[in-house]
Amino acid sequence: MRKLNIALTLSTLFIVTGCGGSKDYSPPADASGEQIFSTACTECHKPLSANVAMILSEKVANKDAIIKKFQGGSMRMPAFKNIQGESADRLAEYILTNSEAK
Repeated sequence: MRKLNIALTLSTLFIVTGCGGSKDYSPPADASGEQIFSTACTECHKPLSANVAMILSEKVANKDAIIKKFQGGSMRMPAFKNIQGESADRLAEYILTNSEAK
């Protein structure tokens, strides 16, 4: 029983740290928002359908809030500090255009 508890604890830590902390991903200068989303985000955020990448709360359903979120991260989401400038704008526009607000 103790080995099972240890295994479960380690598995949980592995899963949580996989979607936390910081990522060193830097998109190519000419990458589209969709390409950046596919590379950086789909590990944790699976598109809901062909036309819906994510469901956004109303408070983050704007470009500035989305950029702040992916650059700063959160408890469970890694920070993507290297997505800056035009790449950040393209990713935010892709998310806004291809998401639904709740």
